[in-house]
Amino acid sequence: MGEVSVRADRLWGAQTERSRNHFCIGVGNEPMPTEIVRAFALLKKAAARANAALSPERITAEKCEAICKVCDEISEGKLDAHFPLVVWQTGSGTQSNMNANEVIANRGNQILGKQALHPNDDVNCSQSSNDTFPTAMHISAVLGIRNSLLPALDGLIATMCRLEGENADVIKCGRTHLQDATPIRFSQEISGWRASLQRDRALIESATEALSELALGGTAVGTGLNAPAGFDALVAKEISTLCGVEFKTAENKFHALTSKDELVFAHGALKALAADLMKIANDVRWLASGPRAGLGEIFIPENEPGSSIMPGKVNPTQCEAVTMVATQVMGNDVAVGIAASQGNFELNVFMPVCAYNFLQSVRLLADAMTSFDTHCVRGIVANREKMKENLDRSLMLITALSPHIGYENAARVAKLAHREDLTLREACVKLGVLTPERFDELFHPEQMV
Repeated sequence: MGEVSVRADRLWGAQTERSRNHFCIGVGNEPMPTEIVRAFALLKKAAARANAALSPERITAEKCEAICKVCDEISEGKLDAHFPLVVWQTGSGTQSNMNANEVIANRGNQILGKQALHPNDDVNCSQSSNDTFPTAMHISAVLGIRNSLLPALDGLIATMCRLEGENADVIKCGRTHLQDATPIRFSQEISGWRASLQRDRALIESATEALSELALGGTAVGTGLNAPAGFDALVAKEISTLCGVEFKTAENKFHALTSKDELVFAHGALKALAADLMKIANDVRWLASGPRAGLGEIFIPENEPGSSIMPGKVNPTQCEAVTMVATQVMGNDVAVGIAASQGNFELNVFMPVCAYNFLQSVRLLADAMTSFDTHCVRGIVANREKMKENLDRSLMLITALSPHIGYENAARVAKLAHREDLTLREACVKLGVLTPERFDELFHPEQMV
Protein backbone atom coordinates (compact mmCIF):
# COMPACT_ATOMS: atom_id res chain seq x y z
CA MET A 1 0.00 0.00 0.00
CA GLY A 2 3.02 2.25 -0.08
CA GLU A 3 5.22 3.87 2.54
CA VAL A 4 3.85 5.39 5.74
CA SER A 5 5.80 7.80 7.94
CA VAL A 6 5.66 7.22 11.69
CA ARG A 7 7.27 9.48 14.29
CA ALA A 8 10.55 7.97 15.47
CA ASP A 9 9.62 8.36 19.13
CA ARG A 10 6.49 6.23 18.72
CA LEU A 11 6.37 2.46 19.05
CA TRP A 12 3.45 1.83 16.71
CA GLY A 13 3.83 0.95 13.04
CA ALA A 14 2.24 1.44 9.65
CA GLN A 15 -1.16 -0.12 10.36
CA THR A 16 -1.68 1.98 13.48
CA GLU A 17 -0.59 5.10 11.62
CA ARG A 18 -2.98 4.41 8.76
CA SER A 19 -5.82 4.08 11.27
CA ARG A 20 -4.82 7.39 12.90
CA ASN A 21 -4.97 9.07 9.50
CA HIS A 22 -8.19 7.48 8.28
CA PHE A 23 -10.32 7.58 11.45
CA CYS A 24 -10.20 11.05 12.92
CA ILE A 25 -13.49 10.50 14.74
CA GLY A 26 -13.69 11.41 18.41
CA VAL A 27 -9.94 11.93 18.63
CA GLY A 28 -8.95 13.05 22.11
CA ASN A 29 -12.38 12.28 23.54
CA GLU A 30 -13.20 8.68 22.69
CA PRO A 31 -10.05 6.56 22.59
CA MET A 32 -10.23 2.80 22.66
CA PRO A 33 -10.97 2.02 26.33
CA THR A 34 -7.88 1.49 28.48
CA GLU A 35 -9.47 -1.73 29.73
CA ILE A 36 -9.27 -3.14 26.19
CA VAL A 37 -5.59 -2.17 25.89
CA ARG A 38 -4.82 -3.88 29.20
CA ALA A 39 -6.77 -6.96 28.12
CA PHE A 40 -4.72 -7.15 24.92
CA ALA A 41 -1.57 -7.12 27.03
CA LEU A 42 -2.86 -10.06 29.05
CA LEU A 43 -3.92 -12.12 26.05
CA LYS A 44 -0.74 -11.41 24.08
CA LYS A 45 1.36 -12.51 27.06
CA ALA A 46 -0.74 -15.64 27.48
CA ALA A 47 -0.56 -16.38 23.75
CA ALA A 48 3.24 -16.04 23.79
CA ARG A 49 3.48 -18.51 26.65
CA ALA A 50 1.13 -20.97 24.97
CA ASN A 51 2.98 -20.69 21.64
CA ALA A 52 6.34 -21.14 23.36
CA ALA A 53 5.03 -24.36 24.90
CA LEU A 54 3.32 -25.71 21.78
CA SER A 55 5.47 -24.29 18.97
CA PRO A 56 8.92 -23.50 20.43
CA GLU A 57 10.43 -23.50 16.96
CA ARG A 58 8.27 -20.45 16.12
CA ILE A 59 8.17 -18.63 19.45
CA THR A 60 11.48 -19.22 21.16
CA ALA A 61 12.10 -18.65 24.83
CA GLU A 62 13.88 -15.39 23.95
CA LYS A 63 10.93 -14.09 21.94
CA CYS A 64 8.46 -15.18 24.59
CA GLU A 65 10.37 -13.42 27.34
CA ALA A 66 10.58 -10.17 25.36
CA ILE A 67 6.87 -10.23 24.52
CA CYS A 68 5.99 -10.87 28.16
CA LYS A 69 8.17 -8.00 29.38
CA VAL A 70 6.47 -5.54 27.05
CA CYS A 71 3.02 -6.82 28.00
CA ASP A 72 3.89 -6.18 31.64
CA GLU A 73 4.86 -2.61 30.76
CA ILE A 74 1.52 -2.14 28.99
CA SER A 75 -0.35 -3.56 31.98
CA GLU A 76 1.48 -1.11 34.25
CA GLY A 77 0.43 1.83 32.05
CA LYS A 78 3.98 2.66 30.99
CA LEU A 79 3.16 2.59 27.27
CA ASP A 80 -0.26 4.26 27.23
CA ALA A 81 0.99 7.04 24.94
CA HIS A 82 1.57 4.46 22.21
CA PHE A 83 -2.09 3.42 21.93
CA PRO A 84 -3.65 6.38 20.09
CA LEU A 85 -6.56 4.77 18.26
CA VAL A 86 -10.22 5.66 18.70
CA VAL A 87 -13.32 3.54 19.16
CA TRP A 88 -14.70 4.60 15.78
CA GLN A 89 -12.55 2.43 13.51
CA THR A 90 -12.97 -0.90 11.79
CA GLY A 91 -15.80 -2.89 13.35
CA SER A 92 -13.58 -5.91 13.93
CA GLY A 93 -11.07 -3.95 16.04
CA THR A 94 -8.31 -5.14 13.68
CA GLN A 95 -6.42 -1.86 13.96
CA SER A 96 -6.32 -2.00 17.75
CA ASN A 97 -5.07 -5.58 17.59
CA MET A 98 -2.33 -4.47 15.21
CA ASN A 99 -1.59 -1.46 17.42
CA ALA A 100 -0.84 -3.94 20.22
CA ASN A 101 1.17 -6.19 17.91
CA GLU A 102 3.28 -3.32 16.59
CA VAL A 103 3.97 -1.76 19.99
CA ILE A 104 4.92 -5.11 21.52
CA ALA A 105 7.17 -6.02 18.60
CA ASN A 106 8.94 -2.66 18.40
CA ARG A 107 9.38 -2.30 22.15
CA GLY A 108 10.49 -5.95 22.38
CA ASN A 109 13.13 -5.34 19.75
CA GLN A 110 14.37 -2.36 21.76
CA ILE A 111 14.71 -4.59 24.81
CA LEU A 112 16.48 -7.31 22.80
CA GLY A 113 18.68 -4.83 20.94
CA LYS A 114 17.91 -6.47 17.60
CA GLN A 115 15.12 -7.04 15.09
CA ALA A 116 13.84 -10.36 16.43
CA LEU A 117 10.10 -9.81 16.73
CA HIS A 118 7.62 -9.30 13.89
CA PRO A 119 4.17 -7.95 14.80
CA ASN A 120 2.26 -10.50 12.67
CA ASP A 121 4.54 -13.53 12.63
CA ASP A 122 5.44 -13.49 16.32
CA VAL A 123 3.22 -11.29 18.47
CA ASN A 124 0.10 -12.29 16.53
CA CYS A 125 1.16 -15.94 16.24
CA SER A 126 -1.80 -18.36 16.32
CA GLN A 127 -4.19 -15.41 16.46
CA SER A 128 -6.42 -13.19 14.37
CA SER A 129 -8.00 -9.85 15.15
CA ASN A 130 -11.28 -11.71 14.78
CA ASP A 131 -10.64 -13.83 17.87
CA THR A 132 -8.40 -11.50 19.88
CA PHE A 133 -10.76 -8.53 19.99
CA PRO A 134 -13.77 -10.50 21.29
CA THR A 135 -11.41 -12.13 23.78
CA ALA A 136 -10.23 -8.72 24.96
CA MET A 137 -13.88 -7.68 25.28
CA HIS A 138 -14.70 -10.61 27.54
CA ILE A 139 -11.55 -10.27 29.66
CA SER A 140 -12.09 -6.54 30.21
CA ALA A 141 -15.79 -7.05 30.97
CA VAL A 142 -15.15 -9.78 33.56
CA LEU A 143 -12.29 -7.91 35.25
CA GLY A 144 -14.24 -4.66 35.29
CA ILE A 145 -17.20 -6.34 36.93
CA ARG A 146 -15.16 -8.32 39.46
CA ASN A 147 -12.54 -5.73 40.37
CA SER A 148 -14.59 -2.54 40.23
CA LEU A 149 -18.35 -2.97 40.00
CA LEU A 150 -18.97 -5.73 42.55
CA PRO A 151 -16.80 -4.17 45.30
CA ALA A 152 -18.68 -0.87 44.90
CA LEU A 153 -22.00 -2.71 44.98
CA ASP A 154 -20.95 -4.68 48.06
CA GLY A 155 -20.06 -1.44 49.84
CA LEU A 156 -23.49 0.03 49.15
CA ILE A 157 -25.21 -3.17 50.29
CA ALA A 158 -23.20 -3.13 53.54
CA THR A 159 -24.33 0.43 54.23
CA MET A 160 -27.95 -0.56 53.63
CA CYS A 161 -27.58 -3.43 56.10
CA ARG A 162 -26.28 -1.03 58.75
CA LEU A 163 -29.15 1.38 58.16
CA GLU A 164 -31.65 -1.46 58.51
CA GLY A 165 -30.34 -2.31 61.94
CA GLU A 166 -30.37 1.30 63.07
CA ASN A 167 -33.98 1.89 62.02
CA ALA A 168 -35.75 -1.29 63.05
CA ASP A 169 -37.81 0.57 65.67
CA VAL A 170 -38.99 3.37 63.35
CA ILE A 171 -42.54 3.04 62.01
CA LYS A 172 -43.58 5.36 59.21
CA CYS A 173 -46.31 5.87 56.66
CA GLY A 174 -46.00 3.61 53.62
CA ARG A 175 -46.75 4.99 50.18
CA THR A 176 -48.07 3.54 46.93
CA HIS A 177 -48.94 5.57 43.82
CA LEU A 178 -47.33 8.54 45.68
CA GLN A 179 -50.33 8.34 48.04
CA ASP A 180 -50.51 7.36 51.71
CA ALA A 181 -50.62 3.61 52.35
CA THR A 182 -50.49 1.32 55.37
CA PRO A 183 -47.56 1.63 57.82
CA ILE A 184 -44.14 0.16 57.33
CA ARG A 185 -40.99 0.04 59.38
CA PHE A 186 -38.28 2.27 57.94
CA SER A 187 -35.98 -0.75 58.19
CA GLN A 188 -38.41 -2.69 55.99
CA GLU A 189 -38.35 0.05 53.38
CA ILE A 190 -34.54 -0.01 53.44
CA SER A 191 -34.59 -3.81 53.21
CA GLY A 192 -36.41 -3.47 49.90
CA TRP A 193 -33.54 -1.36 48.59
CA ARG A 194 -30.96 -3.76 49.97
CA ALA A 195 -32.66 -6.88 48.59
CA SER A 196 -32.94 -5.28 45.14
CA LEU A 197 -29.19 -4.64 45.10
CA GLN A 198 -28.45 -8.16 46.31
CA ARG A 199 -30.63 -9.65 43.59
CA ASP A 200 -28.89 -7.46 41.00
CA ARG A 201 -25.55 -8.73 42.29
CA ALA A 202 -26.66 -12.33 41.83
CA LEU A 203 -27.87 -11.60 38.31
CA ILE A 204 -24.58 -9.93 37.39
CA GLU A 205 -22.59 -12.84 38.85
CA SER A 206 -24.66 -15.26 36.81
CA ALA A 207 -24.17 -13.26 33.63
CA THR A 208 -20.42 -13.06 34.22
CA GLU A 209 -20.11 -16.83 33.97
CA ALA A 210 -20.89 -16.77 30.25
CA LEU A 211 -18.36 -13.97 29.72
CA SER A 212 -15.61 -16.27 30.98
CA GLU A 213 -15.69 -18.15 27.66
CA LEU A 214 -13.02 -16.89 25.25
CA ALA A 215 -12.94 -16.84 21.46
CA LEU A 216 -9.14 -17.04 21.31
CA GLY A 217 -8.07 -20.00 19.21
CA GLY A 218 -10.77 -19.55 16.60
CA THR A 219 -8.47 -17.31 14.50
CA ALA A 220 -10.07 -15.83 11.36
CA VAL A 221 -13.47 -17.53 11.00
CA GLY A 222 -13.65 -19.99 13.92
CA THR A 223 -11.82 -22.94 12.37
CA GLY A 224 -8.59 -22.32 14.28
CA LEU A 225 -6.51 -22.13 11.09
CA ASN A 226 -2.75 -21.63 11.79
CA ALA A 227 -3.13 -22.29 15.52
CA PRO A 228 -1.53 -25.47 16.96
CA ALA A 229 -3.75 -28.14 18.47
CA GLY A 230 -4.58 -27.38 22.08
CA PHE A 231 -3.69 -23.70 21.78
CA ASP A 232 -7.20 -22.52 22.65
CA ALA A 233 -7.41 -24.45 25.93
CA LEU A 234 -3.83 -23.66 26.96
CA VAL A 235 -4.09 -19.94 26.27
CA ALA A 236 -7.33 -19.75 28.29
CA LYS A 237 -5.50 -21.48 31.16
CA GLU A 238 -2.62 -18.98 30.89
CA ILE A 239 -5.03 -16.03 30.94
CA SER A 240 -6.69 -17.49 34.04
CA THR A 241 -3.32 -17.74 35.77
CA LEU A 242 -2.41 -14.16 34.88
CA CYS A 243 -5.75 -12.72 35.96
CA GLY A 244 -6.51 -14.85 38.98
CA VAL A 245 -9.95 -15.38 37.45
CA GLU A 246 -11.07 -18.58 35.75
CA PHE A 247 -11.51 -18.34 31.99
CA LYS A 248 -12.14 -21.18 29.56
CA THR A 249 -12.08 -21.62 25.83
CA ALA A 250 -15.41 -21.24 24.05
CA GLU A 251 -16.78 -24.59 22.95
CA ASN A 252 -18.01 -23.22 19.61
CA LYS A 253 -15.64 -20.66 18.09
CA PHE A 254 -18.01 -19.92 15.20
CA HIS A 255 -20.50 -18.64 17.74
CA ALA A 256 -17.80 -16.85 19.75
CA LEU A 257 -16.66 -14.79 16.75
CA THR A 258 -20.01 -13.73 15.37
CA SER A 259 -22.34 -13.55 18.37
CA LYS A 260 -22.19 -11.06 21.23
CA ASP A 261 -25.12 -12.54 23.16
CA GLU A 262 -23.08 -12.95 26.35
CA LEU A 263 -22.40 -9.20 26.42
CA VAL A 264 -26.05 -8.40 25.71
CA PHE A 265 -27.14 -10.68 28.55
CA ALA A 266 -24.57 -9.28 30.97
CA HIS A 267 -25.41 -5.70 30.08
CA GLY A 268 -29.05 -6.54 30.71
CA ALA A 269 -28.04 -7.33 34.29
CA LEU A 270 -26.20 -3.99 34.45
CA LYS A 271 -29.38 -2.30 33.22
CA ALA A 272 -31.35 -4.04 35.97
CA LEU A 273 -28.91 -2.59 38.50
CA ALA A 274 -29.27 0.83 36.90
CA ALA A 275 -33.05 0.59 37.13
CA ASP A 276 -32.91 -0.27 40.83
CA LEU A 277 -30.39 2.49 41.53
CA MET A 278 -32.72 4.93 39.76
CA LYS A 279 -35.59 3.82 42.01
CA ILE A 280 -33.53 3.96 45.21
CA ALA A 281 -32.04 7.38 44.43
CA ASN A 282 -35.52 8.72 43.64
CA ASP A 283 -36.88 7.30 46.91
CA VAL A 284 -34.08 8.97 48.84
CA ARG A 285 -34.58 12.37 47.28
CA TRP A 286 -38.37 12.18 47.71
CA LEU A 287 -38.01 11.24 51.36
CA ALA A 288 -35.46 14.04 51.88
CA SER A 289 -37.52 16.63 50.01
CA GLY A 290 -38.13 19.93 51.77
CA PRO A 291 -36.79 20.91 54.16
CA ARG A 292 -40.17 22.44 55.09
CA ALA A 293 -42.50 22.05 52.12
CA GLY A 294 -41.66 18.46 51.21
CA LEU A 295 -41.86 15.04 52.88
CA GLY A 296 -38.79 15.67 55.01
CA GLU A 297 -38.78 12.18 56.52
CA ILE A 298 -35.01 11.70 56.27
CA PHE A 299 -31.94 13.88 56.52
CA ILE A 300 -29.15 13.42 53.97
CA PRO A 301 -25.67 14.98 54.01
CA GLU A 302 -25.47 18.61 52.94
CA ASN A 303 -22.43 18.53 50.69
CA GLU A 304 -22.47 21.79 48.78
CA PRO A 305 -24.64 24.87 48.13
CA GLY A 306 -27.51 24.10 45.79
CA SER A 307 -28.20 27.46 44.22
CA SER A 308 -26.35 30.48 42.92
CA ILE A 309 -29.31 32.72 43.76
CA MET A 310 -31.16 31.13 46.71
CA PRO A 311 -29.09 31.36 49.92
CA GLY A 312 -29.12 28.31 52.14
CA LYS A 313 -30.53 25.95 49.50
CA VAL A 314 -29.10 22.43 49.47
CA ASN A 315 -30.01 19.85 46.82
CA PRO A 316 -29.90 16.01 46.65
CA THR A 317 -27.05 16.13 44.15
CA GLN A 318 -25.73 12.60 44.72
CA CYS A 319 -29.18 11.26 43.88
CA GLU A 320 -29.19 13.33 40.71
CA ALA A 321 -25.80 11.97 39.66
CA VAL A 322 -26.94 8.39 40.20
CA THR A 323 -30.10 8.90 38.15
CA MET A 324 -28.14 10.47 35.31
CA VAL A 325 -25.75 7.51 35.31
CA ALA A 326 -28.72 5.13 35.28
CA THR A 327 -30.10 6.97 32.26
CA GLN A 328 -26.78 6.64 30.44
CA VAL A 329 -26.55 2.93 31.20
CA MET A 330 -30.06 2.36 29.88
CA GLY A 331 -29.08 4.16 26.68
CA ASN A 332 -25.90 2.09 26.47
CA ASP A 333 -28.02 -1.05 26.66
CA VAL A 334 -29.75 -0.06 23.44
CA ALA A 335 -26.39 0.50 21.73
CA VAL A 336 -25.02 -2.84 22.95
CA GLY A 337 -28.12 -4.67 21.75
CA ILE A 338 -28.08 -3.10 18.31
CA ALA A 339 -24.34 -3.68 17.95
CA ALA A 340 -24.73 -7.33 18.87
CA SER A 341 -27.42 -7.78 16.21
CA GLN A 342 -24.99 -6.84 13.46
CA GLY A 343 -23.18 -10.13 13.05
CA ASN A 344 -22.75 -10.95 9.36
CA PHE A 345 -21.83 -14.52 8.48
CA GLU A 346 -18.65 -15.38 10.46
CA LEU A 347 -18.00 -12.08 12.26
CA ASN A 348 -19.62 -9.26 14.19
CA VAL A 349 -18.31 -5.92 12.93
CA PHE A 350 -19.67 -3.62 15.65
CA MET A 351 -17.36 -4.83 18.41
CA PRO A 352 -15.56 -1.57 19.38
CA VAL A 353 -18.80 0.31 20.01
CA CYS A 354 -20.17 -2.67 21.91
CA ALA A 355 -17.09 -2.78 24.14
CA TYR A 356 -17.07 1.01 24.56
CA ASN A 357 -20.63 1.14 25.86
CA PHE A 358 -20.36 -1.97 28.02
CA LEU A 359 -17.19 -0.82 29.76
CA GLN A 360 -18.54 2.70 30.21
CA SER A 361 -21.58 1.24 31.97
CA VAL A 362 -19.39 -0.81 34.31
CA ARG A 363 -17.18 2.18 35.05
CA LEU A 364 -20.02 4.64 35.61
CA LEU A 365 -22.06 2.30 37.79
CA ALA A 366 -19.05 1.48 39.97
CA ASP A 367 -18.09 5.13 40.41
CA ALA A 368 -21.68 6.26 40.98
CA MET A 369 -22.35 3.63 43.64
CA THR A 370 -19.15 4.50 45.49
CA SER A 371 -19.99 8.20 45.40
CA PHE A 372 -23.63 7.65 46.38
CA ASP A 373 -22.59 5.41 49.26
CA THR A 374 -19.80 7.68 50.52
CA HIS A 375 -21.47 11.06 50.16
CA CYS A 376 -25.15 10.26 50.72
CA VAL A 377 -26.35 6.86 51.90
CA ARG A 378 -23.92 6.53 54.81
CA GLY A 379 -25.24 9.80 56.18
CA ILE A 380 -28.97 9.05 55.97
CA VAL A 381 -30.71 9.75 59.28
CA ALA A 382 -34.41 9.20 59.94
CA ASN A 383 -36.43 12.28 60.92
CA ARG A 384 -38.35 10.33 63.54
CA GLU A 385 -40.55 13.21 64.61
CA LYS A 386 -41.69 13.91 61.06
CA MET A 387 -42.27 10.23 60.38
CA LYS A 388 -44.44 9.92 63.51
CA GLU A 389 -46.38 13.07 62.62
CA ASN A 390 -47.12 11.76 59.12
CA LEU A 391 -48.01 8.33 60.46
CA ASP A 392 -50.42 9.73 63.03
CA ARG A 393 -52.18 11.76 60.33
CA SER A 394 -52.41 8.89 57.86
CA LEU A 395 -55.97 7.92 56.91
CA MET A 396 -54.82 4.52 55.70
CA LEU A 397 -54.45 3.34 59.28
CA ILE A 398 -58.17 2.67 59.00
CA THR A 399 -57.20 -0.51 57.14
CA ALA A 400 -56.49 -2.11 60.52
CA LEU A 401 -60.18 -1.67 61.42
CA SER A 402 -61.62 -3.09 58.16
CA PRO A 403 -61.92 -6.65 59.56
CA HIS A 404 -63.97 -5.28 62.48
CA ILE A 405 -66.19 -2.64 60.86
CA GLY A 406 -66.12 -3.73 57.20
CA TYR A 407 -64.63 -2.14 54.10
CA GLU A 408 -67.57 0.16 53.39
CA ASN A 409 -67.71 1.60 56.90
CA ALA A 410 -63.91 1.97 56.93
CA ALA A 411 -64.09 3.95 53.67
CA ARG A 412 -66.82 6.20 55.15
CA VAL A 413 -64.66 6.86 58.21
CA ALA A 414 -61.58 7.72 56.12
CA LYS A 415 -63.51 10.07 53.84
CA LEU A 416 -65.21 11.84 56.75
CA ALA A 417 -61.91 12.25 58.59
CA HIS A 418 -60.31 13.71 55.45
CA ARG A 419 -63.24 15.98 54.61
CA GLU A 420 -63.67 17.42 58.11
CA ASP A 421 -60.06 17.17 59.26
CA LEU A 422 -60.89 14.73 62.05
CA THR A 423 -58.86 11.98 63.61
CA LEU A 424 -59.90 8.44 62.73
CA ARG A 425 -61.07 8.00 66.31
CA GLU A 426 -63.28 11.08 66.09
CA ALA A 427 -64.69 9.99 62.73
CA CYS A 428 -65.51 6.48 63.99
CA VAL A 429 -67.35 7.87 66.98
CA LYS A 430 -69.19 10.49 64.90
CA LEU A 431 -70.44 7.85 62.47
CA GLY A 432 -71.31 5.51 65.32
CA VAL A 433 -69.32 2.56 63.99
CA LEU A 434 -67.17 2.26 67.14
CA THR A 435 -67.23 3.57 70.67
CA PRO A 436 -64.13 5.44 71.89
CA GLU A 437 -63.25 2.51 74.14
CA ARG A 438 -63.63 -0.09 71.36
CA PHE A 439 -61.55 2.07 68.99
CA ASP A 440 -58.72 2.23 71.51
CA GLU A 441 -58.93 -1.52 72.01
CA LEU A 442 -58.65 -2.30 68.28
CA PHE A 443 -56.43 0.47 66.96
CA HIS A 444 -52.71 -0.39 67.20
CA PRO A 445 -50.70 0.94 64.21
CA GLU A 446 -47.50 -0.64 65.52
CA GLN A 447 -49.04 -4.05 64.91
CA MET A 448 -49.69 -3.30 61.24
CA VAL A 449 -46.03 -3.73 60.22
